[in-house]
Amino acid sequence: MVDEAKAKAGELLREMKPFVERGIAIVGLEPSCLLTLRDEMTAMGFGPDADALAAQAVLLEEFLAREAAAGQLETLRAKLRPLAQPVLVHGHCHQKAFGAISPVLEVLRLVPGVQPQLIESSCCGMAGSFGYEARHHAVSMQMAELSLLPAVRAAPGAIVVADGTSCRHQIADGAGRTAVHAAVLLAGQL
Repeated sequence: MVDEAKAKAGELLREMKPFVERGIAIVGLEPSCLLTLRDEMTAMGFGPDADALAAQAVLLEEFLAREAAAGQLETLRAKLRPLAQPVLVHGHCHQKAFGAISPVLEVLRLVPGVQPQLIESSCCGMAGSFGYEARHHAVSMQMAELSLLPAVRAAPGAIVVADGTSCRHQIADGAGRTAVHAAVLLAGQL
């Protein structure tokens, strides 16, 4: 389906071009979707337009961390209620590949009392729809059981943050726990 993917990518690039030309940040929540703009889009032969889009494509936490470093989030910071619960963070594979985990931890630290703990894990095992396919389910669960699911089970009182949709599903299905996107945790503390 490479031709279809390239056609859809071209449509997206055309739709985003006016925003890119005006220097507007392209902010996304789902790591696999947003980081496609910084990876696959630049490899499809779209040239400078794709490069310009990639330069402005950021995950929400990257955007917020940048704004916080520039002193632009003091009003937001003042509105965040403290949180005493431990917070565990599972990084999506795309976040790990693009060095986008640190901004997640930085942004979570904006919440008074939060000292996020990164779960040292590999892929959650879901890998998009891979883990939902019957022929891959056992392998998917073996991957999740290497470190992610045991870490989640070992901290029953912790809030689990996982930005990837498939990661949250794997945590729910494998550990019976609800994981939330970092944006959901932040919104809940406002």
